[in-house]
Amino acid sequence: MKSLALFKKDLNSELRTRYAINALAMFIIVTLSIILFSIGNERISQSLTGGLFWVVIFFTSMSGLSRVFVSEEERGTSLTLQLIAAPSTVFSGKLLFNLILVFAMNTIIAILYSALFEAFVLRNFALFLVSFILGNIGLAFASTIIAAIISKAGAKGTLYPVLSFPILLPLILTSVQLTLFAMNGTSFETAKFELAIVVCYDVIILTVSYMLFDFIWKE
Repeated sequence: MKSLALFKKDLNSELRTRYAINALAMFIIVTLSIILFSIGNERISQSLTGGLFWVVIFFTSMSGLSRVFVSEEERGTSLTLQLIAAPSTVFSGKLLFNLILVFAMNTIIAILYSALFEAFVLRNFALFLVSFILGNIGLAFASTIIAAIISKAGAKGTLYPVLSFPILLPLILTSVQLTLFAMNGTSFETAKFELAIVVCYDVIILTVSYMLFDFIWKE
């Protein structure tokens, strides 16, 4: 499959340059260190801890996920991809790469965060796991199509977080609420509305992304 071949190309390229990996790793370390130093010996509430968790995830994503399409424009290989692969194939390959990157990055964040912050206690781990998976999927979907849009612009670095914030805000806010539910031990029955919002968000973003990518990619 061409999508899988494109994913392998991006993965091999990233393993050689390690641009996104290094950027994400440094941002995770710096962000968590700043939060720890700012808090000091103070105890923070569970609600604040849950909110900070997704703040770290959001800003870390902004530091590396845009490279998936920007790198093609910088290397001048986007025209080659347009000639040899269909738009849906290109998007699928890039989406798969971002999905792997998002899950790897956020799993590391979750492990470090739970180890460093005592208040981050999950009383309903199953609910957290489901919301974590759905939130990461939505983050990867949205980040990939936004990366495709800003790759055609001049000010790529500044435009990516500006465009991402309003699109990702509903997902981040709902994921924060679900994380708080998981920390409070809330049941799936009580959290079903928020879970439905995240599922609908993922479906809508994925559908819109495939519908619009053909126009974005050939522009």
